[in-house]
Amino acid sequence: MHIKKNDMVQIISGNDRGKQGRVLKVYPDQNKIIVEGINFIKRHTRPNQKLPQGGIVEREAPINASNAMVVCPKCNKLSKTGMKIIKDETKNRTSRIRYCKQCSEMLVTKAS
Repeated sequence: MHIKKNDMVQIISGNDRGKQGRVLKVYPDQNKIIVEGINFIKRHTRPNQKLPQGGIVEREAPINASNAMVVCPKCNKLSKTGMKIIKDETKNRTSRIRYCKQCSEMLVTKAS
């Protein structure tokens, strides 16, 4: 999957086209993502311990990952991502790193 948690993405199709947000959750088996502030749904909830009042709650719903593109932090453009395999000679290890195909900058996801 080309999108990871905490990536900045822009929606390229659907009702929220053109909006940007941070990825909150990724479901790779369903190829879906939840983006902060995108694709709100109204959920009718019963009263419970957490929400004693109950009522209608708005929250983000998953969207298909193919409807979003990663925004490169360096060039600030929509970009396809690629994988580079970097070999570390000192530790005899290889690691895969995502990069922006337009400016070749490494895409590092920040922990929240």
